[in-house]
Amino acid sequence: MIKPITKCVAGLEVHKKTVSCTILTEKPGGELKRTTREYLTFQEDLKELATCLYESKVELVIMESTGVYWQSVYEVIEEKGILCYVVNAYHMKNVPGRKTDMSDSQWMSELGRCGLLKPSFIPPKEFRELRMLTRYRKKLRNMPSSEKNRLHKILELGVIKLGSVVSDIDGVSAREMIAAILDDRPVEEIAFLARGRLQKKIPSLIKSLRGE
Repeated sequence: MIKPITKCVAGLEVHKKTVSCTILTEKPGGELKRTTREYLTFQEDLKELATCLYESKVELVIMESTGVYWQSVYEVIEEKGILCYVVNAYHMKNVPGRKTDMSDSQWMSELGRCGLLKPSFIPPKEFRELRMLTRYRKKLRNMPSSEKNRLHKILELGVIKLGSVVSDIDGVSAREMIAAILDDRPVEEIAFLARGRLQKKIPSLIKSLRGE
């Protein structure tokens, strides 16, 4: 028989709208007290959950890494200074011995009490915020390239071969030509919008712009 290593553990079953919390407490005589309650995921309800965990003297909180929903729950528990494990659902469900009528929150509290769950690495809050910022910055930097590729594809579908003549479809001349195409100006007029060395390619530009 596995000997419990934690006296008071909470298991949280996190969903989009609700959090089911089971607190498992070992009394001095060895008797187990199990309390299950459901909370909404609004900010004030999550703070109430964190306060309940703190006042119940919970030593360890276990929850699954379900999408992005666990993050706000984790943060309010973190603010209370309570140790919190975010575990992989696959690992949790592979531990044998679960009863059929037992909820996820109850099962997590049982496993956490016996030290049978391995936490995922969660970086400190400052690093999480920095990671979110840098990921968003990377996404913004990739957006112009994505839009440029989409524009090139649309022109190709219309057999407008501008990209075969100009070196950069996002250059000054190319952008003015594309704007002129949208204004339905004559091809010969559009080609003469070329600047600099591109003026030497006007005959090729006229051919490339004769599309649909």
